[in-house]
Amino acid sequence: MRDFGVGIPRKDQTRIFERFERAVSSRNYGGLGLGLWISRQVVEAHGGVIRVESEPGNGATFTVELPYSPGNSD
Repeated sequence: MRDFGVGIPRKDQTRIFERFERAVSSRNYGGLGLGLWISRQVVEAHGGVIRVESEPGNGATFTVELPYSPGNSD
């Protein structure tokens, strides 16, 4: 997923996946700082990883990678 928001400084890109952490002030932007933490918990529970690529002023791209395991179609 890609957005065109304010972007996330490199120093905050790991921290934003922690519980109650935010890269921006809650005065200017709503939210509790739980959405990315919950997303990471779900992705990791399925054996995957989530990451962000961003620069201030250029939005952000979030990538989720999940393992593929062919299912039994019987």
